[in-house]
Amino acid sequence: MPTSSATATWHGKLKDGSGHFDTASGSAKGEYTFATRFEGKKGTNPEELIAAAHAACFSMALSAGLEKAGTPATRVNTKATCTLDMTGGPKIAKMRLETRGVVPGIDQAAFLKAAEAAKDGCPVSGALKGNVAFELDARLEP
Repeated sequence: MPTSSATATWHGKLKDGSGHFDTASGSAKGEYTFATRFEGKKGTNPEELIAAAHAACFSMALSAGLEKAGTPATRVNTKATCTLDMTGGPKIAKMRLETRGVVPGIDQAAFLKAAEAAKDGCPVSGALKGNVAFELDARLEP
């Protein structure tokens, strides 16, 4: 069974401290602070990393579904936006997936159906399901 890991270290107090994360593969690393997470300052945060994971997972799932249906995609591009709700304390409340695909041989309805299946079937969606509201905007491009 494949496993993945990452580490994160936090130094100092919450509001004036700072953190650093590294993926085990070395392909992603970064710094984060209270201000990058809760005040919109430039830099990364855990929610951005979840959005990146969801965009990547969804794009792969959509590509796989389209290929299985006999209509492989030329390109799938997905933007995931993770919304942190601060009402009653921080909680990831919504994930919006905006996907655009170049897929010869299908129409918009077929693309939307494949995107819905990918949204429901990708492992990151499965991890979030029941805890986070999902929005999907899926469109074919010429």
